[in-house]
Amino acid sequence: MSVLHPEQDARRALQAMQAGGIAILPNDVGYSLIAAQPLALRKIFDTKRRAPQKLNAMLGNDDLHKALHKVSSRGREIVDAITRDYDLPLGLVAPCDTEHPLLRQLDPDIYERSTKGGTLLMLLNAGPLHRAITALSFETGTLLFGSSANLSLHGTKFRVEDIEPEIRAIADVVIDHGLVKYHPWQASSTLLDCETLQVLRFGSCYENIADILWRHFRVRLPERPAASSVTPSTGS
Repeated sequence: MSVLHPEQDARRALQAMQAGGIAILPNDVGYSLIAAQPLALRKIFDTKRRAPQKLNAMLGNDDLHKALHKVSSRGREIVDAITRDYDLPLGLVAPCDTEHPLLRQLDPDIYERSTKGGTLLMLLNAGPLHRAITALSFETGTLLFGSSANLSLHGTKFRVEDIEPEIRAIADVVIDHGLVKYHPWQASSTLLDCETLQVLRFGSCYENIADILWRHFRVRLPERPAASSVTPSTGS
């Protein structure tokens, strides 16, 4: 008998977010603070004390990536290699289709805080709950945005009990799946632009991702900076 019920948890969280609520959700690289409505996203931003230039990330899957991103064939192969062939999480930055109905229907403030220079950041392949809720997101056309469940610059959290009380206090739903899978990295997702191949964050599984890029695409990513190999993730 299963001890986890990600589909049920995803439905409960999505209903709360569609109604204007906020959810703390587990994914393989840390706990996230997610919402779907403008006021809730603003509350997240203010409670976390985020710097004005910080952007929201979107919870995505392969369907949402194909629908909203505009990438080259090589870019698509790179994403598939990382997230499908090697089954790793990825914070994907890629050009987006700004005319797509799902993006055009967004509140202007959400759109402004979630895109930059025509690109959209999307977290892909981050575990069972992430898989279940992104499937519902695509099915219902409810785009989900947010960032890590922590005060800004206070580090990604890998257990619910480690999340600051003021962050937990704004959540209408908390899904607790215990210690997350990639906690030994002590880092959130690696952020990679699949077109420019710029590394925007050296995060979880970075060395694996760099190895994939070199072995299969003959692209050499930079070494992880020494400081980030010993300093816990600051989250976002």
